[in-house]
Amino acid sequence: MTDIQDRIETSFTAQGLMHTLGARLLSVQDGEVQIELPYSTTLSQQLGYVHAGAITSVVDSACGYAALTKAPAGHEVVTAEFKTNFARPAIGERFIATGRVETAGKTLTVCRGEVVAISGESRKVVALMQATIVNVKA
Repeated sequence: MTDIQDRIETSFTAQGLMHTLGARLLSVQDGEVQIELPYSTTLSQQLGYVHAGAITSVVDSACGYAALTKAPAGHEVVTAEFKTNFARPAIGERFIATGRVETAGKTLTVCRGEVVAISGESRKVVALMQATIVNVKA
């Protein structure tokens, strides 16, 4: 396990919200992180779809952790801004949120996020995000 992978896994484990949602860290690569969210009725909105807040939370975390793979030593990251577009209702057995670094600077990192709903063999994009992440001294 690499230092950055260990750092991200430790941080992810400390996040109460990810634990509450039932999310798990799926993969960590340089500039890309994936988080899995299983379907649960406890995460649903009134029509039974996974709530936009749950979807947004996991893709925001995926983008933040992708940015952390590029952050300077001695820094953590926080989200400064994001925009999420929902392409369809979040219907699926599980959801994979992928955060990818588009550009990383000394202070700001811009990431692109995507959430895919998976049901059997079916894979459909349900949400897209663009996020600006700020490096902050730890």
